[in-house]
Amino acid sequence: MTAFGQALARALVAASLVLPPAAAQAAGALAVGACGAYGFAYDFTVEQAARSAALRNCEGDCKVVAAVSRNCAAFALDGRNACGASGIAAAARLGPAQNQALRQCYLNGGQDCMIRTFVCDAKG
Repeated sequence: MTAFGQALARALVAASLVLPPAAAQAAGALAVGACGAYGFAYDFTVEQAARSAALRNCEGDCKVVAAVSRNCAAFALDGRNACGASGIAAAARLGPAQNQALRQCYLNGGQDCMIRTFVCDAKG
């Protein structure tokens, strides 16, 4: 390899270390409705598209309760009464989001709370 070729190769490697990677699709949403209904969407390029998809995936009168962007959201409800207590939380990682959603469900009066669904996006 010539000196020019080696210099070019080094420059390309250096540039790849300095330049940020291509942007990941990092928009998601969680929608919930009555009696345990839910819908979620992830890996959209914009938040509004994720919100619309989450609502389309949820049966009944639902609303978006969490938008995610490089994080996670979880939805917990009382397993004994799906129309009763519930909890929703978002966090940087899945475990804390689930723990917070369960804690909120119990604080809202749930007796047998469980994770109904969760969504993580990109690096969440």
